[in-house]
Amino acid sequence: MKRTLTLLLTIGWDIETRDHFVRLGEGKRTYTRRQKDFALALVDTSGVRATSRILEIPRRTIQRWCRQRGKRVKRCPAWVYDWAEGRRRRREFWERRGYY
Repeated sequence: MKRTLTLLLTIGWDIETRDHFVRLGEGKRTYTRRQKDFALALVDTSGVRATSRILEIPRRTIQRWCRQRGKRVKRCPAWVYDWAEGRRRRREFWERRGYY
């Protein structure tokens, strides 16, 4: 139940964020400066891939904006590196006991 509620709240937040992003535009084919600023601010908290999913725009577009602004973005968010390290440790633990 808790997981379902969390998922629904996350999806609702994503929809609101996407709507806000669309309202920043002027209805033209190009993205406005305000939309780009909003997307790049979201990259800081969510990462490039998540931002592209939330705003429903191509990941490469966001990466191009980051390069144009001189913004360095890691390949993965910081939590991914922590998760991978924990996974490596667990695997070593079980390897020592002969399970791998």
